[in-house]
Amino acid sequence: MNAVIGVDLGSNSARAVAIDPSGKVLGAATGAYPGAGSWPAGRADPHAWLAGVVEAVTALGERLTGRPEAICIGGQSPTTVPHDGGLAVTCRHPAGVTGSPVEQHHAQREVIGRDAEPRQVYDWLMARLGARERQSRWPGDPSLDGYGSRAATGEVIGLTGDGQAGDHGGSGGPGGSGIPGLAGASGIPAGVPLVAGAQDAYLAFWAGGVDTPGRALDPGGRTGGLAVAIASSAAHGDLYTLASPARGVDIVGGPVSSHGLMLEWLTMVTGRQVPELLELAAAVPAGADGVIVLPYLEGERAPRWNRQLRAEIVGLGSGCGPGHLARAVLEGAAYGLRNIADSLPVALDVLVCAGSPARSPLWCQIKADVLEVPVEVPAETDLAAYGAALAAGAGAGWWPRPGEASGGSWPRPPVTVVEPSPRSVYRETYRRFVSLGDAAELRLTDKEFLCPTP
Repeated sequence: MNAVIGVDLGSNSARAVAIDPSGKVLGAATGAYPGAGSWPAGRADPHAWLAGVVEAVTALGERLTGRPEAICIGGQSPTTVPHDGGLAVTCRHPAGVTGSPVEQHHAQREVIGRDAEPRQVYDWLMARLGARERQSRWPGDPSLDGYGSRAATGEVIGLTGDGQAGDHGGSGGPGGSGIPGLAGASGIPAGVPLVAGAQDAYLAFWAGGVDTPGRALDPGGRTGGLAVAIASSAAHGDLYTLASPARGVDIVGGPVSSHGLMLEWLTMVTGRQVPELLELAAAVPAGADGVIVLPYLEGERAPRWNRQLRAEIVGLGSGCGPGHLARAVLEGAAYGLRNIADSLPVALDVLVCAGSPARSPLWCQIKADVLEVPVEVPAETDLAAYGAALAAGAGAGWWPRPGEASGGSWPRPPVTVVEPSPRSVYRETYRRFVSLGDAAELRLTDKEFLCPTP
């Protein structure tokens, strides 16, 4: 069968996507995490993640004909799993959160204990399926001390069901998965090449074609952010920079903390589900009748990088209802992206929207209008899973690994383009959004206004 499978280990479920050599999506499936509701804050049971991955891959495999040519897993990061499978420390844990991704990984290692043999979550999962113990790293990313020997994204690191593969070291021993044959026993066929992955955002950048200067992406999900491609020669040391999939092109920008989470919070406090909130928001005019939301539930990363910030709702009146709040949440996320864009030395030509927020035509239109650029909405909105499939395809020899070719060398999912309709109310409200954020940071110097850090 000419198909490879990519898996994105998301916050709420695992999603598997199969593509063919043309990049066409052949099918998709999800898997749940048993017991996730009882996990302590910032911690997780990696065996439940494994169950979700196996469920998704097995369900997808049942819809395909024959055995896939490769499988790759990517996902949330920074997240650290003890080698023995004890509770993981997730990207939502406060350990090291104000530092770089490498610093956050090392802070997470301290939480689980330095003798616990730390692993990136997708590397731990791949080892359970039969891969050799490796730390999968994107081109240009520094290696993590103590997380195993390095493997490049797109590199074959083992076979499914091979519990003794390469340097495993035997069942239960150092470096070994301890569960030979899991793949075959679970319904995943044995002998399928396993390919080194990467963190979800990097894979989404790859799938979204953020490999040509001026192309940008919001990966969506519970957090979100803005990544913009820029010629490597134009980037400089003051920017948060990483390598794009293409040679000679870097990515600048940064993640945010709570864009999708802000909408989840609103469902909790209103008792209304997301589809109803989106419908109510569509009935409220642009600018939300003056209601503004600063989406800082868990502090803010780019461009403020201030964990002490907290969400604010400004401009509520007696005539406001859930629709105003929902509209202000959608607009606040767009203003947050615009705030990052305005801090960068590169102009946006197009924004690719991914994740669950991309499934809302209203939210995509708001982002197009606020950033004043066209928005591409991929037919496959889980670009992290599609990017993991690109890595699997590289392992199968279908196309180059990231960093080995120029922009446009890899397939992309088909897209729908949302054209912008700039509005003066958005420009004015955006200025107020920035001013309110500035004022919130100034208040943090007064201890009377500080909230406890979760």
